[in-house]
Amino acid sequence: MRLAPWLTAALGLLAAQTCLADELQARLQALSRQALPGRLGVTVLDLRDGHAWRTGADRAYPMMSVFKAPLGAALLARVDAGTLSLDRQVTITRADLRHGRSAIADRFHGEAMHFTVRELLVAAVADSDNTAADALLPLAGGPAGVTAFLRSHGIDGLRVDRGEGAIYHDVMGLDAHDQPPPHETPAEEDARIRRGELAYMAGPRDTSTPDAAASFLRQLWQGELLSAPSTRLLLDTMTHTPPFRIEPGLPKSVRFAHKGGTSATFEGITAAFNDIGVIAWPDGRAVVVAAFLTGSTQSAKERNALFAELGRVVVRGVGEK
Repeated sequence: MRLAPWLTAALGLLAAQTCLADELQARLQALSRQALPGRLGVTVLDLRDGHAWRTGADRAYPMMSVFKAPLGAALLARVDAGTLSLDRQVTITRADLRHGRSAIADRFHGEAMHFTVRELLVAAVADSDNTAADALLPLAGGPAGVTAFLRSHGIDGLRVDRGEGAIYHDVMGLDAHDQPPPHETPAEEDARIRRGELAYMAGPRDTSTPDAAASFLRQLWQGELLSAPSTRLLLDTMTHTPPFRIEPGLPKSVRFAHKGGTSATFEGITAAFNDIGVIAWPDGRAVVVAAFLTGSTQSAKERNALFAELGRVVVRGVGEK
C-alpha cells in the first residue's frame, strides 16, 4: 500500500524527533560519565508535551545559590497575598553583611542602609547577593517558610534549611561568633574546612533533586505558583543573571531565565556547581533544564565547558529549528 505523501512526511518527522530524543538521553549519560568522579544530575523537561530526560535526577544535590529562585517565589507569593509590599523598606546593618558574593556588602557605608524588598529581590536573584538573600529570608517565613511554600505546591525534593550566613558558618566549621578556633595552625585550618565541606556535600540540608528543581521551574513558568505580574517579575529577573554555565551553549535567539549556584573549591574539589532554568524560543517552545554537579575535581574551565555542552545537546535534542 502506498502511503500518502503527507503521511510519509509525518512519519519521517516523527522518526527524526525520536532519534533526536534518544540522542539527548545518550548525551546526558555521556556528560555524566565525563563529570566523574564528580556526580552530575540533570533533568530536561519539554513543556510542549511533558517529555523528560534524566540522569542522576532522583538524588539530592547541594544547591548553594540556586535556593534564591524559590526564595524569590515564596516572597512574591506573600506579595500576591497582600501580606508584603515590594516597596517595604528593609534595614541592613553591618552585622547583616554576609561573606561571599554581595554587591551590597561591597558598597556598604555607615552603620545601616535601607533597601526596598524589590531592590533586595533583584540583588538576590539577578546578582546572587548573599546579604540580600539573608535579609529577605525572614520576610518569606524563614527557611521553613520557603520549604512549606514549595510543599504546598507538591514540590517535595527541594528543601531550604539555612541562609547564606549559616551555610558559610557550617562549611567553614566556625564557632558561634563566626571565628576560627584560637591559635589554629594552617594544617588544623585545612582539616576544619575539609570536615565542613565534606559534611555539606553529604548532608540532606539545603539540597534539591534535579526533578524537584524542574518541577519548580515548570510550575513557575506555567503560572501555577504566582500571579501573572509576579511570575513575570521573577522570570524577568532570572534573565538578568550572568550569562554563564548553560547559556554559552544556547543559540542567541532564545531567552534563558535561570539561577546558578556555586561553592568554593577546596583542595581541588568543588562541592556545588549548578544551573537551573527555562529555555524559551521565540515561537513559544519552552524547555526546563536543571543541572547539578557536586564533588567535581574539574577545573573551572572544564566545568563551564561541560555545562555549555549540556546547553548544546539540549537544544539539539528538542529539535532546534
